[in-house]
Amino acid sequence: MSMSITRRTTLKAAGAALVGAASGVVGAGRAAAAEQTAAGSTVVTYPIPSGIPTNTAFTVKVRPVGGTWETLGVYLAKLPLIDPLTGRNTAQNSSTAYFDFSGTVEVEVTYTKGAFEKARIRPDSYGITPEVLGSTLRFTLDRPRNLVIQLDDKIFDCLHLFANPIETERPGEDDPNVVYFGPGVHTHPDRTLKVSSGQTVYLAGGAVLTSNVIFEGVENARLTGRGMIYNATGGAIYVHDSQNVQVEGITVLNPRYNTITVAESENVKITSLRSFSHLGWGDGIDIFCSENVTIDSVFLRNSDDCIAIYTHRWDYYGDTRNITVKNSTLWADVAHPINIGTHGNPDPNAPEVLENLRFENIDILDHREPQLLYQGCIAINPGDGNLVRDVKVDGMRVEDIRWGQLIHMRVTFNPKWNTAPGRGIESVYIKDLSYTGTHADMSVMLGLDAEHLVKDVTFENLVVNGRVIRDSGGKPSWYLAADGVPMFVNDHVRNLRFLTTAEAAAAR
Repeated sequence: MSMSITRRTTLKAAGAALVGAASGVVGAGRAAAAEQTAAGSTVVTYPIPSGIPTNTAFTVKVRPVGGTWETLGVYLAKLPLIDPLTGRNTAQNSSTAYFDFSGTVEVEVTYTKGAFEKARIRPDSYGITPEVLGSTLRFTLDRPRNLVIQLDDKIFDCLHLFANPIETERPGEDDPNVVYFGPGVHTHPDRTLKVSSGQTVYLAGGAVLTSNVIFEGVENARLTGRGMIYNATGGAIYVHDSQNVQVEGITVLNPRYNTITVAESENVKITSLRSFSHLGWGDGIDIFCSENVTIDSVFLRNSDDCIAIYTHRWDYYGDTRNITVKNSTLWADVAHPINIGTHGNPDPNAPEVLENLRFENIDILDHREPQLLYQGCIAINPGDGNLVRDVKVDGMRVEDIRWGQLIHMRVTFNPKWNTAPGRGIESVYIKDLSYTGTHADMSVMLGLDAEHLVKDVTFENLVVNGRVIRDSGGKPSWYLAADGVPMFVNDHVRNLRFLTTAEAAAAR
């Protein structure tokens, strides 16, 4: 870097230059707008800085109940559409906007391209039904939400709307341990921002940083705020060989590769992150050889795996354990919403383990992958000597996907990625998983051979289009319960169970 950030660096509203005019910093125009009503509801909105692409397909307004409407800026988000015959990736235009609030607010969304026949606010589990007034929708919110407003089933020309809580712990601009970016566009000459131990990087609402943020060999460091990382030249955020790192509240648009890599690190917390990618290798969150990672309340719409959990790859070595993903929404325009175990250490003298993996209260909105080997809303694919064990899912709702499988659980030896087979999959408990739709292909559960098994997998209250899949009852006695998914299970799977909630309780 041409500039140290070990000292205090403050960049305020109006786009104060980080390294002078040559840095490409652009003024914000105005600061955040806020309104509070007598009833105590508050709305905070943020302008889009000059020079950042917008999308005019939607006009979005928000107000405290009984207050004055505020118009939100709507960012242009790019999303991928893969041609299955050529593999060509054609970028599609979409929209995203955000605001902060407390109490209860009204939201009004107008589709500027004209009338529509039906409207849907996703995830469906939120149960939000809007009032339709011509080309405008109106609805209320009484809690933070990550929403997709979808008209006439349009996959790309939709609005991603993020309603945040009011910030309560904004770091001080004069704190010597804070790198503060106010509203405006901020660019480092080498487009790399290295964070030191004990430091907080703060992106205020309306701030746009066009640099990668690097946590390497540090501890007790944080990236937070309501701002955005835009057009990062590589992976937007990199956490390596670090401890006690937090990433919270920001949005990542159009990274060149993935949004966050966590490697050989411990005690990492990623909260309320929003991510959109459209280029190849555009994963959301990748975890390698790390422990005690919590991912909470994120929205990921990506051009590769939304969440991928691995052990060894490149120069990273070690087990991966104690990973929790909860209260989140995943949309994979390419590859998997959740992928576990593909990469590891093929050395038979140093095999690695992925264990104690938890997924709680997850909505999967879509999955589109033409390649059969890379399908699965939940994919557990250990290769390269990996053993995956002690995986628990508790509360996952999968809406109708475009192309793929609900479950792909397979001990893998894929020569494209592996030089050795995975060791196995064991002790997987999936509770309250539901799929509602018609496009899912046949799921699979495949051990590799008698030495590389899938074993001890239990589904409790697996519901497919309203039907509980169970070993006992609800089917002819000569059918397999897996036929109801449908799921192909090979001869190298042991102790697979499909239980109702009552049966599972009785077995405990």
